[in-house]
Amino acid sequence: MFQELKTLIVEHVGLAKDALHVYVALIVFLVVCRLVRWPASSWKPWLVVLAVAVLGEVLDLRHTLSMGYTVRLDYHWTDLWNTMLVPTVLVLVARYTNVFERRPTAEAGDPS
Repeated sequence: MFQELKTLIVEHVGLAKDALHVYVALIVFLVVCRLVRWPASSWKPWLVVLAVAVLGEVLDLRHTLSMGYTVRLDYHWTDLWNTMLVPTVLVLVARYTNVFERRPTAEAGDPS
């Protein structure tokens, strides 16, 4: 069922499977930050994305084995790398820069 869902998304949205990893990671990261109210600078949402990514790769590996295909661990590593890159960058930027800091809103009549 997992493989069918991925294939359906790829075919109907027009994304490459590698791009799907990036988008799913970004969505999971942002949804977890929002729902659980963890800041993007925390490693907790990053760990949730990692858990989801590892689960996805375990399911992919299981499918590969059940179909009798040759297991290519380098492909799974590439998928994990693609999945974790954007959440890693977001955590690092949130922790070590002021890019995500809120700025005070301008008061009524304030020209700035």
